[in-house]
Amino acid sequence: MAGQHFDVPSLENTPLLHYLIFHTAMAGRPGAGPALALSMFLVAIVCAFTGLCYAELSSMIPIAGSAYTYTYATLGELVAWIIGWDLILEYAFSNMSVSVGFAAHVVDLLDWFGIHPPLMWISPAYLPTGLQDFAGNNLYNPGWHFGFNIPAFLIVMILTVILVRGIRESVRANNIMVLVKMAAILVFILAAASFIKPHYWHPFMPNGWTGILTGGSIIFFTYIGFDSVSTAAEECRNPQRDMPIGILATLGACTLLYTGVAIVLSGIVPWQSVMGDAAPVVNALKRLTLLNASDELHWVRLFVLLGALMGMISSILVFQLGQARIWFAMSRDGLLPSVFSRVHVQYRTPAFATWVAGFVVGIPAGLLDIGTVANLTNIGTLFAFVLVSAAVIILRYREPDRHRGFRAPLGPVFPVLSIVFCIILMMGLELLTWMAFFTWLIAGLIIYFLYSRHHSEFANLR
Repeated sequence: MAGQHFDVPSLENTPLLHYLIFHTAMAGRPGAGPALALSMFLVAIVCAFTGLCYAELSSMIPIAGSAYTYTYATLGELVAWIIGWDLILEYAFSNMSVSVGFAAHVVDLLDWFGIHPPLMWISPAYLPTGLQDFAGNNLYNPGWHFGFNIPAFLIVMILTVILVRGIRESVRANNIMVLVKMAAILVFILAAASFIKPHYWHPFMPNGWTGILTGGSIIFFTYIGFDSVSTAAEECRNPQRDMPIGILATLGACTLLYTGVAIVLSGIVPWQSVMGDAAPVVNALKRLTLLNASDELHWVRLFVLLGALMGMISSILVFQLGQARIWFAMSRDGLLPSVFSRVHVQYRTPAFATWVAGFVVGIPAGLLDIGTVANLTNIGTLFAFVLVSAAVIILRYREPDRHRGFRAPLGPVFPVLSIVFCIILMMGLELLTWMAFFTWLIAGLIIYFLYSRHHSEFANLR
């Protein structure tokens, strides 16, 4: 919502699209302001196109799985490696983002009880815009400082231990957590709506369409997980009718809740005040509580905190599970060393892969701020969506007669729109994010050609 702001313009902190059009550097990413609600609506449309592409691709494979599984079965080893390597980036940095947000909510929960741990052990070591308190006093200057975000690290490691010991997903438990999260969001919207000050919404688009684009590029990761609906194509009685309904209903519900939060949040505090805040909703409630001396808001803040924490725990658990399974699957196919597919003797879980995934997420979560890790989450996710949409087009020409339980409507229109809009959203991210992303991809290709290609299950057939 607030974007980022630095003291001097720099190319690495300039969105790619802005640089390509104007050839000038910016002093940080422009924020969407109150128009973040519009960003979320536009992102939902992009996700709808991509979700329908996922549904078609998954319906071609008679097993449940990830984009890695589908591309391996349809487009071959190299493309599968690229998307698997990209999914590791997506899952890892997504959970880093959520872990940093979780830590911020834990700190707020401790504050609710009047407990204030030393700042250096509850803050990321890297703060690109520094850290300020509610009064605007500078707590940390921009850059690196001595410290470590212990709550972010601990939650990842605790859940890693749980995953190593084995956990079975319960539909009932998951439904309860979803309902609690939705209840917390609705309670916030209803309780805070009466404190809205309409002048905070003016101007509605403080940075124009540039701000809306960069806002969409940043909040894109909040929609991660919607594509899981698409993997149920083979289970539908009438997939051609049921899949669009399921995907659009999921996205519609999320979008209504997200836009409701964005509209209310930008109406109760100045949109600039949430810059760099990993827990903007509960901190906005804290501001309102202090300003109005309201006991009601004090308890609303606690309920929203608990609902948010529960939601983030379930999110971290699911994506850590998914990330370890990606390492496991790629190792099973020979693309990674066999140690990643070893199963624990007692717990029958991929223990080594799970521990690696835990440390890969936990340590950076203790060091980096939420903005930095969210950027890499988004570019990884968007790139995976581009590959999936491109795969749909390629397979329609290569294997036009192959059975598809679901086919995205209007020929190649939806896959093409998905590719175009995902690339546009990627271009709303900073040049530094692009450089880090290409470094990750190049490192992955080096590993593939030096190791994976020679150890895969198809190595002897070449």
